[in-house]
This record gives sequence, C-alpha cells and structure tokens, in this order.
Amino acid sequence: MIRFILADLRRLWAGSLVVVLLVALATALGVSVILQERALRLGSARAADKFDLVIGAGGSETQLVLSSVFLQPSALPLMSGDVLAKLAADPRVEWAAPVGFGDSFSGYPIIGTTTALTETISGGFSEGQGFASEGEAVIGASVNLAIGSEIKPMHGTIETGGHTHTELAYRVIGRLRPTGTAWDRAILVPIQAVWHIHGLEAGEEHDHDHAATEGAHEEADHHAEAETHAGLNESWTAETPGLPAILVKPKTIADAYKLRQDYRNGTTIAVFPGEVLTNLYATLGDAKQFLVAVASGAQVLVAASLILVTVIHIGQRRRQIGALRAFGAPRSAIFGIVWLEFFILVAAGVGLGFTLGYGAALILSGFFSQSSGVNLPVGFAREDGALAIMLLAFATVLAALPAVLAYRQSPAQALRG
Repeated sequence: MIRFILADLRRLWAGSLVVVLLVALATALGVSVILQERALRLGSARAADKFDLVIGAGGSETQLVLSSVFLQPSALPLMSGDVLAKLAADPRVEWAAPVGFGDSFSGYPIIGTTTALTETISGGFSEGQGFASEGEAVIGASVNLAIGSEIKPMHGTIETGGHTHTELAYRVIGRLRPTGTAWDRAILVPIQAVWHIHGLEAGEEHDHDHAATEGAHEEADHHAEAETHAGLNESWTAETPGLPAILVKPKTIADAYKLRQDYRNGTTIAVFPGEVLTNLYATLGDAKQFLVAVASGAQVLVAASLILVTVIHIGQRRRQIGALRAFGAPRSAIFGIVWLEFFILVAAGVGLGFTLGYGAALILSGFFSQSSGVNLPVGFAREDGALAIMLLAFATVLAALPAVLAYRQSPAQALRG
C-alpha cells in the first residue's frame, strides 16, 4: 500500500506540492505569530530584569521605562537633581544611577551615567576598563567600535538634523560584556560630561527636554576641551542638574516597595519595569489574538480550498478507483489508500509550516534585535506541541472526506466515469 501511495504521489507531484504549500503557508502564519509574540515577551522581560526600580518626573510610566530601560529616544520631563542626592544617601539604596539622553554617535545612543551602572549592568568588562574622567567612554558589547576609538557626540541624530559637538571627543576605554538588552548598543559616558557639553551647570534652570538651548551648546563647546581630562565627581547635592530618569538598585525587595511608595508623590513617579511591561503585554495579547484570528481564518480558507481540490481530485481518479475495485480491492483498502495519501500531504504541510514559521520568527527577531539590541529568544514551548496535535487531528478529519467519497463509489459507477 505504501509503495502504491508513494508512486501515486510521484505521478501527481504538482497537485501534491500545491496541497503541501497551501497547508504550510497557512500553518506558518499562525506559528510565526505565536513564536514572535512569545520571543518579544521573554526578551523584553529579561531586559527589564536588569533594573529593579526606575524613578522619573511625572508623566507616562510606559514612556519612562521605554526610554530608560530600552533606550527609546523621547523627550522626558526633568525632575529636580536633589532626588538623586536623597537616593544616594538613602540606606535602603545599594546604588542609584542617573541616566541622561540626547546625544548619539553613528546611530548608537550616548547615555550619560555613573561608574556604579557600568560596573554592574553586565557583570564586568570583556575589554578594557570603566571610565575615570569626562573624556572617556565605555561601549556595549554590540557597538562596532574598537578600544581607543574616538567618539564625537552628536546632539540628537542625523535624521533629526542634529549637530556634532566638535570641541569634545570621548575615547573608548572599555567594552561591557553582553547583556541581551538595548544597552549592548549604547555608548556610556560620565553624566557630568553630558551636563558640561550641554551647559547644564549645577544650580541652573533647564529646559524640560534634557537638552540645552543652542546658545548653551555654543558656550559648552568653548570650554569642552578643558573638561576632557576632568576627574569624576559622583557626590550628588541639591545643586545637581535636573534628570530625566534614575535607575535604582534597592538592597532588599521590601526596600524596593517602600522606595516606590515614597517616590510616587506627585512630583516624581517610581515604577517597577516588569509591572509596566505587564500592561504592554496585555496590549500585545490583544494584538496576538487578532493576528491568530487572521491566521485561523486563513487556515479555514485553506481547508475549504483543499476540500474543493480533493473533490475534483477524486472525480479525476474515478477510473483508477474503479479499476482497483474491479481487481478485487475492498472498500476499506480504497478508503485507507486515499485517506493515508491525503493525510501524508497535510501532515507534510504542517511540518513544513512549523519550520517556515520558526524561520520567519528567527528572521524577524534578528531584525528587531539588530535595531534595538534586545535579544529575542525564539523557541518552541510545550503548548506548541498541543497546536501540532490539534492540526494533525484536523488533518485526520479533513483526509477522511475524500476517503469517504472514494469509499462510496461502486466499481461500475467509477468505470463508467
């Protein structure tokens, strides 16, 4: 029977290929949606795990997390610098690292921060060491620069018409180990260097988009050269310039909750990145349900097309079926041959669909990881096995339709056709 089926499939290879491809494409659509959504959840959750608590000025909690954890550019409001001084002196805080945005180099964001963050975010350096003066920089694992490279910061980006700070150049002295987060594509520099470049001196009032005016840029460029070799001062006071965000490492879980409560006071907001992502996941869940519904609709259309194809196919094989019956083949053998032949095609399509869906998810995740720096792990889970079983069960039922049609044909009717 198997040799007969294989010979039949080789003879009808074109039609068989169409059936396999239809099933594969419909399956791949649903599988890729499921895998990509899961990879996005896992990747973003792992990236957020690096940071326990984020504090910023009033505004959108989601935007605060996207900007400070995932380094998505946005004009955040500034909070008073004395918040950092209070956090640094708080016995519940292991370390508090300010982050400053606004500059870039070759498409990589330049982030102003402190030695505390650079020494802990990745667990150490794969090359070089941490910065010790204003003119030094540390790069993430995925930044395509060499140790000793020169970095001339650009305010904003080329796309937004940014301008280069020509009077200051950082020198790369260290590379962080991979983190699987957006920080792998970041250039980290001392926060005080960012303040000096933009003319943000202690005690001054500043614009809310954490970038100084054009006049301040010009003034900063005149004295930037003198600040290149300035030592770091990471003792914060009430005169510290305004900040868009502070990343906080509490000493205990209880301290984390107390700090979040204390800094949700109207002038500042404090959030756990994981909680904010939960709200985003809810949105992703709605989008996933919609995409899965679209994929299911496509699968229903494919199933209907397959039914039509099989009915036509059985009609074209009436003489072959009649000949088999005339030579003494029982109805059950005819049913088994037609059912198994069609089931093999649909099962092959399901298997190919899982492979194509996995490949598509890998490609999409690769593009996203390259642009964002967040590593998206694509992989099958136990529930995907249930999906495969469900699809094969559906194939079992679908394959029974042409088998029943062949089963009901009498030899005389088939040979007359």
